Parts: sequence; structure tokens; C-alpha cells
Amino acid sequence: MQRFLVRRFIVSILTLLAVSLIIFVMSRAVGDPTYLYLGNPEDVTQEDVDSMRSLLGLDKHPVHQYGIFLKNLATGNLGESIRERRPVSEVIMERLPATLMLGASSFAFALVIGIPMGIISAVWRGSIVDQIGKVIALIGQAAPPFWLGIMGIFFFAVQLGWLPPYGRQEPTGIILPTITLGWLFVAANMRLVRSAMLDVLDSEYIRLARAKGVSNRMIIWKHALRNSLIPPLTFAGVTMGSLVTGSLIAETVFAWPGLGQLAVRAMNGLDFGLLQGVVIIFTLMYVIASFLVDVLYAYVDPRIRFG
Repeated sequence: MQRFLVRRFIVSILTLLAVSLIIFVMSRAVGDPTYLYLGNPEDVTQEDVDSMRSLLGLDKHPVHQYGIFLKNLATGNLGESIRERRPVSEVIMERLPATLMLGASSFAFALVIGIPMGIISAVWRGSIVDQIGKVIALIGQAAPPFWLGIMGIFFFAVQLGWLPPYGRQEPTGIILPTITLGWLFVAANMRLVRSAMLDVLDSEYIRLARAKGVSNRMIIWKHALRNSLIPPLTFAGVTMGSLVTGSLIAETVFAWPGLGQLAVRAMNGLDFGLLQGVVIIFTLMYVIASFLVDVLYAYVDPRIRFG
């Protein structure tokens, strides 16, 4: 178990290093950021340019620059925002709680609704409940999130007045963004769990358990569900990372003050330092989510643990 986790941890570190290298190369490939800090090139002297390049470390060899970049990342120094003139880490920490709250609520929504729907559809295959579940899954995967968000605002905020249309001022303000962000994963979870459960329920050992008189509840919850958890777990890891990193659409539609909206603002304002910091944080979250899924793999299936 320990060797398995150590290997997965090393892979996670290598992934972060690879992403950091890509970010470093791309940030240098877009051009010299000196004038983004100094302003209009006609209003600055060559001495100002040289001084700023020295301050940013752009006068050093690229390998040396990358070493400084890694050192700053390791100490939590993500640089300074060009537009806000504040440390990037400070700006991100102001927005991070809102994104984590939205991601966690959407993840819980996707699991609490999607997994039971998948189990019920598998157990009662071919029934009216199964048919309704298939329709819900189809609509959930076909409806674009931005359209779903706009329709939610129109019906539940404008027409019915049940929920606030945007912002985080009211406790109920998280409901519409949660549904908008999580509904696609509800549909995907439902279909994946249904498929995995059907495969297990048709296996020989389930038939043997039924022949021995094992109760249907025990078969479903102890034998079938646990042995069909690997595919949903894999998707749960992707879901966890995607709900955080993919919050851009929901945060933009609902003016939710999180990292997604911050990334849009950084792109529009050409604030490459801030955008770079947001990408790094998103990558870190995705890697952590993947590592947690690997740990769950080892817990659920001993074959993975000792393979």
C-alpha cells in the first residue's frame, strides 16, 4: 500500500513539474511583459526598461529564470498582478473560497443525485423509472451549461422569483450555479453507474448469490455496488477536478466571485501574471483530486494496491 502511494505521489510531483515548465515556456512565448508593467512604450526610457527587466529576472538565462520560477512556486510566491499591483497569491486567496464552495456543492449534487439514479435504473432496468432516467441523462448531457444557467435565471429568478439571479450575497444564491455546473455530471454519473451495475448484476457470482438465497438488498449494496465502483471512482476524480477548473462558465453567468471569473478578467486585462497563477492553482487542485482517487482505488480494490 505504501509503495503504491509513494509511486502515485512521485507521478503527481512530475506532473506538476511538467505543467510548470509548459506554463513557463508559454508565458515567455507570448512576448516581453516589461511594457505591461511600464505602460506606454513612448513614455519610458531604455533605462526604465532595463531596470524592469532586471527586477523581473528577464535579463538572466532561461534556465536560471526557470529555477527562480520553481523556487518562487515552492515558497508560494506567484508574482504580482499587473493590473491590481498586488501579490497574485493574495488576489487568488480572496477568490478561492468561493470557487471551492461552488465546486464542493456541485460535486455533492452530482454524486447524491447521479449515483442513486444509476443504481435504481440498473436494478429496475426496462421499467418506466429506467426510461425516465435515460431521458434525464440524455437531456443533462445535451444541454450546454451556459444555456442551462440562462434558463435557470429566466424561470427561477425572473419569472418565479424563487432564487437570486446572481452573486453570493444570499445563501440561496449558490443553488442555481450548483445545478448549472453539476447537472452534466449528474447525467454522466447516472449512465456510468447504471452501466457498471448492469455488468456486475449479470455476472456469475451474483447469480450464485441469488441461488444461495442472499437477499436482494445485500446483493445490490454489498456485492454489486462495491464491485462496480472503479469506473465511477475514475469519473469522480475527473469530476472533482473539472468542477473546480470548469467553473468559468457558471461563475461568469452568475457573477460568482471565484477563480473562474478572475481568470476571465485576467484574460481580458492581459494580466498574464494573475492568469498564470490561476492556472497553477487549477492544476494543483486537479493533481490533488487525481491523487485522492488513486488512494480510493487502493482502498476499494486490493488488486490495484498490490499490483
